[in-house]
Amino acid sequence: MASQPDICIRGAGIVGRSLALLLARERLHVRLVQAPSAAPKAVDVRAYSLNNAAKQLLENLRCWPASPAVTPVQAMQVFGDENGELNFLASEQGCDELNWMVDVPALEAQLEAAVRFQPLIETADSPAPAPLTIVCEGRASQTRAELGVSFDIQHYPHHAVAARLQCALPHQGTARQWFRFGATPGLTQAQPEVLALLPLGGEGAREVALVWSVHPSRAQQLAQLTPDAFAHELEQACGLCLGSMQLSSERAVWPLQLARASRWIGAMPGQPEQSFVLAGDAAHAMHPLAGQGLNVGLADAAELIKVIQGKEYWRPLNDLKLLRRYERARQADVIAMGMLTDGLQRLFAYPQPFMQQLRNRGMQGFDRLTPLKRWMTRHAMGLTH
Repeated sequence: MASQPDICIRGAGIVGRSLALLLARERLHVRLVQAPSAAPKAVDVRAYSLNNAAKQLLENLRCWPASPAVTPVQAMQVFGDENGELNFLASEQGCDELNWMVDVPALEAQLEAAVRFQPLIETADSPAPAPLTIVCEGRASQTRAELGVSFDIQHYPHHAVAARLQCALPHQGTARQWFRFGATPGLTQAQPEVLALLPLGGEGAREVALVWSVHPSRAQQLAQLTPDAFAHELEQACGLCLGSMQLSSERAVWPLQLARASRWIGAMPGQPEQSFVLAGDAAHAMHPLAGQGLNVGLADAAELIKVIQGKEYWRPLNDLKLLRRYERARQADVIAMGMLTDGLQRLFAYPQPFMQQLRNRGMQGFDRLTPLKRWMTRHAMGLTH
């Protein structure tokens, strides 16, 4: 390893490790920084929905997990609050899968092993000066704050409740999502909720990942229920679509937000010969209802590598004109996806009967607009060509 790395990556999550491996393939020396943690890491109950573009990137890095850590999704059902319904089928797109549900610990283990055996990557617990620093520390990034980059946050009146469950019936490779209204402790009016059951455990399995976006007081109530009471509450909310359920993990709760950094590139303060780039959740955060968070983060990584590969031979890595190509390319896509998820969340937040009829008729109409539905589905799948 050279005394000074070509690139220092702050943050060793999925996006940070993927970037380190991609950069090492370009024969660049990388210092990958992961802050030490005194507390033992909690078991991660989340599962990521990854599209075709993300799958190809991870396969190229030889980090795509094997079954049962990966579950192909052949269909998706979306239910409105008043008989509205959308159905997306892989067969309509001429392919076998819409996307893949990937177990977080398994994917992290694959990336960690690949980094460990890549000689051009040095792992460390502190940063080092480098021509280019890539910040991938997540939405609570301390480095972003130290760089003076503001993070414009819109807090949703929702917390996410996540867990794993075993079901009486197999999931059949179908992701299911409900936009609904539910009773909330301390409030007389029902509050909007988004409930998703995502298939896990491989084909033919009966395991699902739950992401339930609810009012904060409702989230605390759900987190404090006994496992049996929680499973019963969920069974009623989803209409026993998979039969009886049994909680098989701890429950995780976190607040939801729509956020975007004011700028994604810049010169390091007091170090004009060094520049920085933001990627992943350090640059943006969005509502999980569309399941696009990690897809967008890995698309950041892919675009940054594309920009570096296409740079003129005489441009250094810290050239801000070069890095602005990345910023321009990614901001447009992130803004569009953020507007889509925010718009859907807002659309289903109105309880008035006329709004219920309008949005659910809209869902039914969209379900019949085959060309538009096909285009939108392929875009979400990462099949843009």
